[in-house]
Amino acid sequence: MDIVFVLLPFALLFAGVGAGAYIWAVKRGQFDDLETPPLRILSDDEESKS
Repeated sequence: MDIVFVLLPFALLFAGVGAGAYIWAVKRGQFDDLETPPLRILSDDEESKS
């Protein structure tokens, strides 16, 4: 039963860090454009020099 008193604060801390990282990423605009980056690899910007 004593392990609950140790693991519960660690779990809450871990969840808080995860929520903080998610909020930080949303505020920095990491999730603004989800369509363009996967398609960018398909377009050729420069001609190959081979």
